[in-house]
Amino acid sequence: MAESSGYRHRSLYKQTSSPPWKEAFRQGCLERMKNSRDRLLNKYRQAGGSVPRRAQNTLLVQEVMEEEWNALQSVDTCPEAFAQVKELMDLAVLEEIQQELINEEQSIIIEYEKSLQFDEKCLSVMLAEWEANPLICPVCTKYNLTITSGVVVCQCGLYIPSPAPELTEQTLRAVLEDNVNEHSAHCPYTPTFSVTEGSEDKSSLLMSCLACDTWAVIL
Repeated sequence: MAESSGYRHRSLYKQTSSPPWKEAFRQGCLERMKNSRDRLLNKYRQAGGSVPRRAQNTLLVQEVMEEEWNALQSVDTCPEAFAQVKELMDLAVLEEIQQELINEEQSIIIEYEKSLQFDEKCLSVMLAEWEANPLICPVCTKYNLTITSGVVVCQCGLYIPSPAPELTEQTLRAVLEDNVNEHSAHCPYTPTFSVTEGSEDKSSLLMSCLACDTWAVIL
């Protein structure tokens, strides 16, 4: 088994004698890594959000290089090019391509982490505003909500009669915070709020998130 694995690893070092194939392999690997962003981030999340420190422990680099090499070998347009494979690829070239992929992988992860931090900051600001100020409309996030006889109203046009006439600002604030916190427990992205028309022309306040494909009726 070890011998077979070593053979597959050594096969990556082979190339045609034509230098343009080195550049084709490099460009193909980089493009494949960029297009594998979702697959990379899934592996990153499954690894508990840890970034490997050694090249051999990267999340996707080895897979991308093997997939691209196999793809190049399967190209039908120039089968004669791979028929000329007789010598080993320069190890320095292979390591250079590998390092470029490692840098690209880390760049994708860093960008993802920054987006998470931004969303967490936005969520913290939103919750802080809800707690410290009059209840802000979650739909427009600009004007204050007012509740009179169970009817929720905002200057942005939001108008939702509640089935509970005793509804208060404190009650609605608690419901909003509970739903936002419950969502943030399993998804790092900030949810959005909208008003939808239900049965019998009754409006509802809906919380949804495109990132995790979930939604909840708040009111």
